[in-house]
Amino acid sequence: MKKNFTYYFKEIFARVWAFWGLITFLVTFLIIFIPSMLTYLIKGNKGQYIFIQVSKVWMRTWLFLIGCSFKVKGLKNFEKDKPYIVAVNHNTLLDVPVTCPFIPAANKTIAKKSFTKIPLFGSFYRRGSVLVDRNDARSRVESFVAMRKVLADGMCMCIYPEGTRNRTKEPLKPFFDGAFKLAVETKSEIIPALLFNTNKSMPNNKIMYLLPTKLEMHFLAPIAPKEMNAKEFKEEVFDVMTTYYKENKTS
Repeated sequence: MKKNFTYYFKEIFARVWAFWGLITFLVTFLIIFIPSMLTYLIKGNKGQYIFIQVSKVWMRTWLFLIGCSFKVKGLKNFEKDKPYIVAVNHNTLLDVPVTCPFIPAANKTIAKKSFTKIPLFGSFYRRGSVLVDRNDARSRVESFVAMRKVLADGMCMCIYPEGTRNRTKEPLKPFFDGAFKLAVETKSEIIPALLFNTNKSMPNNKIMYLLPTKLEMHFLAPIAPKEMNAKEFKEEVFDVMTTYYKENKTS
């Protein structure tokens, strides 16, 4: 009986807390919307860096309001003014808003073009992204060219190599080739990044569910493609990330 009461209390609380999370997300977004849009007036890396800092303030505030602490490890692995491809695991909808703001450099992320249709948020989303329509071959080619330009301009490029959220029981889904082709062609190092516990805070198999949770993101040491082809490089990064995830995942 006690177990049932605890389970149902948690289920009800998580739904109520998710509603609180949605309201605070929207309210805090409206507060930072104008400052974030003003960064369009500042060209190049500086404008993008300021945009990332505004986003970081927003996320720190929102995570505090929903009771989620967020610890970042491995910032020392970023060399100042050096563009990296940051490869991040992807478990839940919570991953995307918390990733880019905490990369310690101007950066953009690969993102779905369809999200730009959302009023107000679409403009914010566009500011921080290289957009792609995965169902359009031409769009995929254009996004690859755009990502090359991001790196050439001295910014980091954030990519989720699993493509979509990991709904399996494995630590990581098999990676797509894109991030690794980009790394090989541009001779860019990849910084693997692992998010922990976002799937506990916002599980994929539950709707309108949110729990206060201790979240972490770990940046690992850069990995250079050296003389590897994209497939070999993909396998190496996959193995490094899988091993680290298994060794550092909390129960």
